[in-house]
Amino acid sequence: MQNEFQKNPADAVLPDAGSNLSKKAQVADMFNDIAGKYDFLNHFLSMGIDKGWRKKAIAEIAKVKPQQILDVATGTGDLAIAASKLQPSKIIGVDIADQMLEVGRKKISDLQLSDIITMQNGDSENLPFTTNTFDAVTCAYGTRNFENLDKGLAEMARVMRPGGKLAILEFSHPKKFPIKQIYKFYFRYILPTLGKLVSKHSRAYTYLPESVMAFPEGAALCKRLGDAGFKDAKARPLTFGITTLYTATK
Repeated sequence: MQNEFQKNPADAVLPDAGSNLSKKAQVADMFNDIAGKYDFLNHFLSMGIDKGWRKKAIAEIAKVKPQQILDVATGTGDLAIAASKLQPSKIIGVDIADQMLEVGRKKISDLQLSDIITMQNGDSENLPFTTNTFDAVTCAYGTRNFENLDKGLAEMARVMRPGGKLAILEFSHPKKFPIKQIYKFYFRYILPTLGKLVSKHSRAYTYLPESVMAFPEGAALCKRLGDAGFKDAKARPLTFGITTLYTATK
């Protein structure tokens, strides 16, 4: 593992550039503010494709038959809920936004999954678990929001057992015409307008495309995964490269 963490280009992209709060605190406040509308917007703005992306991530960790699963930046728990189909003994979802966790707990209770899935407040850069605890670690669209990306990745590696499986979903940039042009227009104009209209939050859905554009992807993120302690890191573009599924072992 590297001795010093590299600077993440997305660090400079903040939900509120005029705030004196840290990026971590701003992200927590932003997601707490939009928690009630988050699931609707997530599925609506992705036109439901996000459900298929999560299925692919879960299919990857299924290869190690995980019994203990950690979902980092779990939000309202969609990926943790999808992972329950693997019938593990325990899934823990951690997030810094308490209101998102509350929405997730209600969903989990309604689905009668509370005996399998536990949601708790937790910082990705200082995970409250012992080393080599989990068979699989997942994260869906949360790594962009880490205040220190490399520290967060290193913590994910630390708590995953040797031979375990990592699966990360993150937005990326389509490269081919005309998807690239359509995607950029949608992300720059349509998504922020609809997001602001429904969530009533002035910056949440402007911050999203800005952070995606600044975030390292593909080979660059795979290198960071290797530096963090993972091995065999791979990047698999999904749906024309709109999102990327990153996998690795330890």
